[in-house]
Amino acid sequence: MLAGYSFRPRLWAWALAALGCAAFVSLGNWQTRRAEEKRAAAAALENVSLTGTFLPKYTVLLDNKLHAGRVGYEVVTPLQAGGVAVLVDRGWIEAPKTRDRLPEIRTPPGAVRIGGWKVDRLPHVLEAGASPAGTVRQNLEAAAYARETGLSLQSYFVLQLEGPGDGLARDWPRPDTGVQTHESYALQWYSFAALAAILALVFSFRKA
Repeated sequence: MLAGYSFRPRLWAWALAALGCAAFVSLGNWQTRRAEEKRAAAAALENVSLTGTFLPKYTVLLDNKLHAGRVGYEVVTPLQAGGVAVLVDRGWIEAPKTRDRLPEIRTPPGAVRIGGWKVDRLPHVLEAGASPAGTVRQNLEAAAYARETGLSLQSYFVLQLEGPGDGLARDWPRPDTGVQTHESYALQWYSFAALAAILALVFSFRKA
């Protein structure tokens, strides 16, 4: 016990500390889970190599995609290999200056060989109502697009890294990008939880 002070806890201080600790620990746990999810995604990353023919009539442009600070589209085209096709995210292209125009997409004709990462799904963004049909969309799901088009599609996507030149940007971030940032934020939230408990303890000492 400190000289001249006695331990007399303040109820309000401990109540605030309990609420703060619960909130900070919850936020720290969420950041830790995000880091673990990204680490697991990187561990499960699979490189694939495919040979087939692109089906440009079924190309979808995923809207509002940023690259180097510019707005554009990600170009997704089915690649037919035998009786089954796979949706290939071929890369990014800048949007024209006016939204009533679409960019010109160069699609290599005939049989092509591509390489890339196999992923279960593409990033999903929030949108109001059902996802609209048409060339320009916010999201794309393989099963729903198979029903819409009648194509026999694989359940996965491929993020293209290698293949014939078509002018598209393909510098995809790895799935584990940001793991250290999440871990840093988690440590920060846990530190705040510890600080809340220490402050409650400090306020519990009063002059005798």
